[in-house]
Amino acid sequence: MGTKRSVLVDEKGLPLSIILSGANTHDIKLLEETLDHIVVLRPEPDEEHPPNLCLDAGYTGSTQAVEQRKYIPHIRPRGEEKKELEHNPNFRARRWVVEVTHSFFNRFRKLLVRYEKKAANYMALLQFACAVIVWRKLIRVHR
Repeated sequence: MGTKRSVLVDEKGLPLSIILSGANTHDIKLLEETLDHIVVLRPEPDEEHPPNLCLDAGYTGSTQAVEQRKYIPHIRPRGEEKKELEHNPNFRARRWVVEVTHSFFNRFRKLLVRYEKKAANYMALLQFACAVIVWRKLIRVHR
């Protein structure tokens, strides 16, 4: 019983949305549902602070769905951030924030291998892990 989770995080790595699906589902099929299930109210976009959405190369061709939800898509091919970092030492890789959040999920041993039969029970554990990740990051910010 393979399971895949699709997670949307903000620029600090705080989880905003999480979707559960079968392991054989491609990420691009989960994009719209993930964007539609954000649990935090988003501020209205303005010209000074447009909402950006950074995606990897697996989401090529999904720009229309992203733009319909009023995001500016940034889809980078593999290795482009690494090349940019070599040329510009001040460049900050955006994709790394998502990878760190996935690493935080993998630190919860209960989530590493799914033993729950019901998807609702597993989703509850994922949501609890999201809450713990947010709590830990907020404590670090306010020290």
